[in-house]
Amino acid sequence: MGRNTRKRRMPLAAKAVAASAALALGGGGLIWANFYASADESDSNAAGTQAQAVSAQVATISCPDVGQSLTSVPDQARVEVDGELATLDQQITDAYQRLATTRDAQGKDASFVQNSILQPLKDRRKVILDRITLEINRAGGKAPTDMDALAGCTGTPASGTTDAGQGDAGQSDDGQQDGGQQDDQNNGGQDDGGGQDDGQQVIGGQAGNGPVAADFVDITKVQRNVAAKPRKNRNASTGTFTTRCGVNANGNHNTDNVIVAPGVANGAHHLHDYVGNQKIDAFAGNDTFLDGGTSCQNKDDLSAYYWPVVRVQDGTQDFDQDADGGGKEGNAGRILKPVQAQIKYVGSPTGKVVAMPQFLRIITGDAKTTTNGLANANAHWSCTGFENKVQLTEQYPICPRGSQMVRTFAFQSCWDGQNTDSANHRTHVAFADGAGNCPSGFKAIPQLTMRLVYNVPRPSVQDGVVKNAYAVDGFPEQLHKAHTDHDDFIAVTKGNLANKIANCLNSGRACK
Repeated sequence: MGRNTRKRRMPLAAKAVAASAALALGGGGLIWANFYASADESDSNAAGTQAQAVSAQVATISCPDVGQSLTSVPDQARVEVDGELATLDQQITDAYQRLATTRDAQGKDASFVQNSILQPLKDRRKVILDRITLEINRAGGKAPTDMDALAGCTGTPASGTTDAGQGDAGQSDDGQQDGGQQDDQNNGGQDDGGGQDDGQQVIGGQAGNGPVAADFVDITKVQRNVAAKPRKNRNASTGTFTTRCGVNANGNHNTDNVIVAPGVANGAHHLHDYVGNQKIDAFAGNDTFLDGGTSCQNKDDLSAYYWPVVRVQDGTQDFDQDADGGGKEGNAGRILKPVQAQIKYVGSPTGKVVAMPQFLRIITGDAKTTTNGLANANAHWSCTGFENKVQLTEQYPICPRGSQMVRTFAFQSCWDGQNTDSANHRTHVAFADGAGNCPSGFKAIPQLTMRLVYNVPRPSVQDGVVKNAYAVDGFPEQLHKAHTDHDDFIAVTKGNLANKIANCLNSGRACK
């Protein structure tokens, strides 16, 4: 895997002063009022008033996701194109930080956002899109003809950042992961955590990047929404293979993403927990993976399992409060380590599986659903005692006392039989349909499932303000929405482990 040594610009948030709605703590990242509003009624009301004053303005910046439009990029152009895509992400981050730190100017000039943020961003994006077109065509490919149409971005107001009509918000077509779409009528706790005022969403968090009260729901007030799993036929691969890789007790973190942005430091703009392979960063390649060591008990499992961290936003800070990908980019608060991390491979309800190919890369979910919509969302949030009843995609659960918060993932279980990655990191794998069948031309592979359990301080909502909020790390402009949750995986094994996993599933055994 090639190395991209493009020099990164310092995010504007590192240089900017706090916006009027923020409180600066400890010289680090900005911690916003509604993260830790005082139990005192007047303080809580003041925080709500501040948030509502900001809510009339643009909440975030929405840009077309260029990477998802590039379904065909020649192999020899992949490294450079991925680097350019990372530059586009950095441009959006910079523009969002400018949006977040110019609230006073926006209030005085209605055209400020368009003239001073969006138009310059469009011009910079156009330069990068031209480079991507040149790199693809020069390598013998054919770039999309409508690339210029992807240059423009819009300012999204606080009244809503996702389209409720986007369809299934994260229910995997294979039926293995249940309860994806959470319909409005099922949000039994919406009023309890509403944060709504005449259609305007109260925004909070750093520079309005959340989470907000409406992002939380009392799970005990949500109707049952978990559907039955598909029936297994006589040829089903009914076994399981569990690998024990720990909960990242050694604090193996970075803000890179070697799948999407190889060779680019801080390419994820948010922090990941890593278990399994211990040498995963932006500059790691296949040879590095094989020499990476592992946190897994099975030392033949060198696979990389990594996910964005969850933080509690109660005014406390962590080691990265002054760092890129951390407090500088809106990922604020104390990192919560899972108390359990179960990694299990399961079979297909309709037939046998083939072994995963070495170095297969899979991303499940979408880190950019706030601007992309929910088509690729695959987030599932619940609480212990409720996992078979309620799974949430668009909201974080407020669990009853004595119950723990749970994140679960079920990865794509169908492979095109040829590629270990694809230009947009999606089209080489797919979900099975509702009956468990893979698309034509795809083969069933062991389905990776993950279950992460956390002890989370219980959030509460008072006067439209959430206290003790928790949220998943993400790109700053994505507003820390629950549906941006995602998970990443690189298959790396030795000692014939990939075949052992497939054989275990196909023979119906429970293996470890």
